[in-house]
Amino acid sequence: MADTAHYTLETSGDTLRVHAYGQWTMNNANKLFEQLRKDEVGLEASHVEYNFSELESLDTSGAYILGRLMEKRGPQFEGQGLLLRKWEVVSGTEGQLTLMRAACDATLGDPPKTTRPWYDALYRLGRATERFGIEVYETLVFIGHFFAVFGRLCLTPHKIRWKAVVALIEKVGLDAAPIVMVLSFFIGAVIAYMGANLLASFGASVFMVDLVGFSVLRELAPIITAILLAGRSDSAFTAQIGAMKMRQEIDAMTVIGLDTYETLVVPRALACIVSTPILTFLAMMSGVFGGMLVAWGGGADISPSLFLNRFREAIDTTQLWVGLAKTPFFGLIIAIIGCRQGLAVTGSVDSLGERTTTSVVQAIFAVIALDALFAILFFQLGI
Repeated sequence: MADTAHYTLETSGDTLRVHAYGQWTMNNANKLFEQLRKDEVGLEASHVEYNFSELESLDTSGAYILGRLMEKRGPQFEGQGLLLRKWEVVSGTEGQLTLMRAACDATLGDPPKTTRPWYDALYRLGRATERFGIEVYETLVFIGHFFAVFGRLCLTPHKIRWKAVVALIEKVGLDAAPIVMVLSFFIGAVIAYMGANLLASFGASVFMVDLVGFSVLRELAPIITAILLAGRSDSAFTAQIGAMKMRQEIDAMTVIGLDTYETLVVPRALACIVSTPILTFLAMMSGVFGGMLVAWGGGADISPSLFLNRFREAIDTTQLWVGLAKTPFFGLIIAIIGCRQGLAVTGSVDSLGERTTTSVVQAIFAVIALDALFAILFFQLGI
């Protein structure tokens, strides 16, 4: 029967007897699957017995097909003798039965779960709310720990790693200056074009200077700078510290007595606090320059001298200081979020990528939320 791998079905009352013959191997798998499809309807019975005594050979392919054969019966059948997942096997070698158990475990799963869309949606919402609460709590704990360490270092400034701070200022500030200035230049130009088109219909093109100066100095330059830092420096902080965490360098620093906050967090926070106002000032100048070029050559016929004279008349230094006053807080929250997410990285590469993405998203969200709070504060103060 080496070339006649098959099975037979015999019905006696409510009992269905399945006899397997031949070599149930990979070479005969297609033939057996074809018979299984044809006999699918004929496998209905209240009790099933399986006889493997006539099997000449059995490999994992044959065992898988036998598992599929048993799967058609469902889990409700029992009988006397050796039970295999509640099917009765009346004859077979120990090796065949062992292979069959493995095949059944691999092919026969739990019944499908009932779909409950409302429950699943509420469950996901609850889990997301829980994760958000945990993130907020851990961030507040991290901020508290940071200020405790920073306050201690303010009393002993010689312990601050000033060389690391200067090096980080170069990376965070100087290296980011070109991209910040170029982007702010285009933002100022876009605002000027929008103002020119809108105000020209009222014969008030000169007020385009007010629009550019007020929007760039007070809001756009600080926000654009902070968002660029969140995408550039914040992700770099998370990746650097996360890589150190994966290589167990953080654990080594702790073992030799180095404070992680003093060594990694405080220098990055100071670098961001110092660099963000400088970058914002450069962004302000670049944005105003872009608006001035558009006012001169973009159809508004406002010369640079007229632009600067109107700028001095309409925009006072209050707008400059309002824009700059927010930036140290932006830099601080960006550094804190980046360092916290980096220290939260586990040993896997997936964790590093996930934490880096989370870091950028949280930093941008925090910057915009903080800017909204400053807007409310300045409105209440009448600034």
